[in-house]
Amino acid sequence: MTWRRALYLLPLVGFVALAAYFFYGLSSGYNPELLPSALIDKPAPQFQLAGLNGAVPLTNQDFTGQVVFVNFFASWCAPCREESPILMDLARRNVIQLYGIAYKDKPADATKYLKEYGDPYRRVGVDETGRTAINFGVYGVPETYAIDRNGHIRWRFVGPLTPQAVQSQLMPLLKKLGAS
Repeated sequence: MTWRRALYLLPLVGFVALAAYFFYGLSSGYNPELLPSALIDKPAPQFQLAGLNGAVPLTNQDFTGQVVFVNFFASWCAPCREESPILMDLARRNVIQLYGIAYKDKPADATKYLKEYGDPYRRVGVDETGRTAINFGVYGVPETYAIDRNGHIRWRFVGPLTPQAVQSQLMPLLKKLGAS
C-alpha cells in the first residue's frame, strides 16, 4: 500500500475512533455525572481549620466515634443556595450530624450567607486556601461526604443534595452505618 492510499484511510480510522468514543458515552450504565472518589473506604484527610467567627477550630478529630456528614459550601456558590433548604430540613429533623467547610470564602461572606439561607451546621470551618478541599478531592461546591465512626469516608455526593438523593442514597446509608 502506498502512503497516498494510507492517507485516504486516515479519515475513516478517525471516524471509527470517534464513533467508538460516542458509543461508550451513550451506552447504558455509563453515568457522566458520577465522579468516583479515590478516598471511599479510606481515612478522611487530617485537617485543622479555624472556626467561623472565632468559634472552636474544626478538625477531623471532632468526628471520632460518630457518623458525620461534611458539606463543602461557599457564599458565591449558586447551587449551594439551591441545596440549603434540604440541609436545613435535615438539620431541623436532626437526621444527620452535619459539619460545614466554607470553601475559598471570606469568613464575613460565609457568615452573611448562613444568616440569609440558614445555618444547618453544628460547626463551620473556614478553608480559605482550599487545601482541605483539595485533600478531600473536591471538584467544586457543594460536595458532601459521609464519614463513619472509624473516620473513613463512606460516601460522596457531588453537587447539591436533592430530595431524591436524600431518600435513595443518604437515608439507606444512615441505616447501613447504623446512624439512624
